[in-house]
Amino acid sequence: MPYQITENCVGCTLCAKNCPVGAITGTVKQVHTIDPVRCTQCGVCGRVCPRGAIEGPLPGLYSHKVPKEKWPRPVIDTKLCTACSMCVLACGFSCLSISLPRQKGDLEVFAQLSAPDKCVGCGLCARACGIGAITMKEGVGA
Repeated sequence: MPYQITENCVGCTLCAKNCPVGAITGTVKQVHTIDPVRCTQCGVCGRVCPRGAIEGPLPGLYSHKVPKEKWPRPVIDTKLCTACSMCVLACGFSCLSISLPRQKGDLEVFAQLSAPDKCVGCGLCARACGIGAITMKEGVGA
């Protein structure tokens, strides 16, 4: 079951502003809707909703607001990372970047969380990593 917005929604727009794939639409002070085709079931909408108006991913399971410092964050294994940039491309909020070489000829570059304040903890970067160099951990580097 994809996430759904209930009638408890007051149209504050926090869910729409934080959805990394733009799956949520609606206007201020109106009940918003989630496009089930675009929704990646990352749960960001539920973590930011002050009214607990998000139902899912299971029927009858309602979200609750989670403090930002407890949101999951990407942890990158720099030994595994090949700096392919797939995670950078997947991030809808430009939170990740590829590190710069420390000196000329340095090949030790890797993905890094360069804007942790923008990260919504959706996990799209981890899903995009084909070699498993990114894992999501709660309460890391908030």
